[in-house]
Amino acid sequence: MSVFPAADTRRIEGEELRSLLPHRGKMLLISRVTAYDVPARSIHAEYDVDEACLFYDPALGGVPAWLGFEFMAQAVSALSGITGKVRGVPPMIGFILSVHSLDVRLPLFKRGCVVRSGVYEELRVDTVSTFRCTVHADGDEALTARVMVMDVADPERFGGEAV
Repeated sequence: MSVFPAADTRRIEGEELRSLLPHRGKMLLISRVTAYDVPARSIHAEYDVDEACLFYDPALGGVPAWLGFEFMAQAVSALSGITGKVRGVPPMIGFILSVHSLDVRLPLFKRGCVVRSGVYEELRVDTVSTFRCTVHADGDEALTARVMVMDVADPERFGGEAV
């Protein structure tokens, strides 16, 4: 499991979780937040893989593991939502600028497995952050990466919208 700091272990799920994220419907790829630390800028989140997942492939019986970067990105989004709530400001929308040093160690997140994401902010310059990320599936390290995200207060200004 991830060694990233996580001070608050209160679970966040259901409607409370949905209030923190811009993602809706099949694009919501977090089932619950299990721990977070706003000052340390870290979070642990989980996703229960089933056939309802947007990326589920019935021929494979799961979700290709290389798509794990999206689990990482949504954990970053959840951290932004929690941070905004704690600080009393609306959360920013994050645009993924890059996913680099992606190391995929498992081929597939099988139906029924629990995907656990841990992300930790390594560097922040103005509104751009780099997060060190790990994803585990049923206890095995599935992938690692660094994800660079730019926080944007008004996504329509950049031609984007919440998904």
